[in-house]
Amino acid sequence: MPEVFTSHVPLYAVAVSLVAVPFILGTSRWPNLREFWTIAASLVKFGCVLSLLPEVLANRVAHIELFPIAPGVSLALKADHLGVFFALIASGLWIFTSFYSIGYVRGLDEHKQTRYFASFAVCLSATIGIAFAANLLTFLIFYEILTIATYPLVIHKETPAAISAGRKYLLYTLSAGVLMLGAVAWTYQLAGSLDFIAGGLLDGVTAPQTTIATLFFLFLCGVGVKAAIMPLHSWLPTAMAAPTPVSALLHAVAVVKSGVFGVVRVVGFVFGPSVMMSIGLNDILMFFAGATIILASLLALREDNLKRRLAYSTIGHLSYIVLGVAMLSPASFAGGLMHIATHATMKITLFFCAGAIYVHAHKENVSDLDGIGRIMPWTMGAFTLGAVGLAGIPPINGFSSKWLLGVGAWESESIVSLIILLVSGLLNAAYLFPIVHRAFFRAPTNSGPPREASMLMVVPIVSTACVSVLFGLWPNLFFHFYDLSSSIAASILGSGGQ
Repeated sequence: MPEVFTSHVPLYAVAVSLVAVPFILGTSRWPNLREFWTIAASLVKFGCVLSLLPEVLANRVAHIELFPIAPGVSLALKADHLGVFFALIASGLWIFTSFYSIGYVRGLDEHKQTRYFASFAVCLSATIGIAFAANLLTFLIFYEILTIATYPLVIHKETPAAISAGRKYLLYTLSAGVLMLGAVAWTYQLAGSLDFIAGGLLDGVTAPQTTIATLFFLFLCGVGVKAAIMPLHSWLPTAMAAPTPVSALLHAVAVVKSGVFGVVRVVGFVFGPSVMMSIGLNDILMFFAGATIILASLLALREDNLKRRLAYSTIGHLSYIVLGVAMLSPASFAGGLMHIATHATMKITLFFCAGAIYVHAHKENVSDLDGIGRIMPWTMGAFTLGAVGLAGIPPINGFSSKWLLGVGAWESESIVSLIILLVSGLLNAAYLFPIVHRAFFRAPTNSGPPREASMLMVVPIVSTACVSVLFGLWPNLFFHFYDLSSSIAASILGSGGQ
């Protein structure tokens, strides 16, 4: 068992971007100063999260209880291994997204830029709150704050398509929140507690199998919407009406990653492997995840709009994580967790590239990208690295997580899961590699010298692509993602507790 100690650092990590919001709003007339607050908040937030890494590596967990919010339940933050793992990814990528956003909104001369940056800051506070939530009720509060804070970003363009996408987003996510609230209340009635416990809060609770199964489906709907598990996914491609940095937020940093993070919490810390396997809940989850992986990949093949193709790719890759968790073997669970990190760096690169193409060349469809690699070589070079990684080809970091998932499928004797992973890898190549071929091996429609988007966009694009390569070569580099994922898997599956 880890040593738990009281610390305000998790609270600071949550609050810092929230504190920046009034400064962002108050300096709306001075864009450079407004964006200084965004960058400063992102750096301080990442620094707070990073300071917790040595503690969890030493098996020490920071905890702070703020105030009671229900009988026997407090608003509490706990920076356990899983929370720090997720918070490092979210806060680290927010730095790149912040710089990129400046180049994007200035390149398009976007309206209501102050609202954009303020909403972004609130989203990151909610995301870190989700990461460090010590119990289900705290998790739910931040989960719903994230839903509301993201809405202004989804409708940012305020076109009819954007407003419609925002309504659909709220319909799905708020409905999921209601189901989640019911599941949380029912869990409290059954277990008398809402604290996250590695191995399962409900492990050892006496209840009919139908009760446990029904409760699981409530939770699955609650977290499955943001995790885009089919058939709960359709809000996500529609939300591509949002600006590209928002798409990057949705796909790599906050919203959908909070969904799969919620799946990990529900499976590993609420139900636990014993309860999941005793009544076959993991098999049900594997079915939905496997179907989502294949169907989303097939749908991506037919999409001409670049962002929508990437959206369906995200839907499939989120279910890689769900599948790994559902297989409940040490390697598969660690591989699922690793894929949270590896997919984040690769997919944010691809969305950054899509945004740069839109700002610089005003192209949105794959069929219009002939020769774009000759005009924007750095951007499309980074896109190529991301595409190779998503297909699971070394040395990009997608290979390491997919390898662990494959080993986990073999460990759990799930041949069907192994086949799904192999087939989906081919499908990933089928919907991404033609984009690369068009970019570099077809003549551009408008010839001219190479000319990239602004450096505020290109530098984050190249940086996240390089990060994907570095973590492909050294999965433990800097942040010990492999060690953390293995430790989390071990604690849940029976060799310790957090």
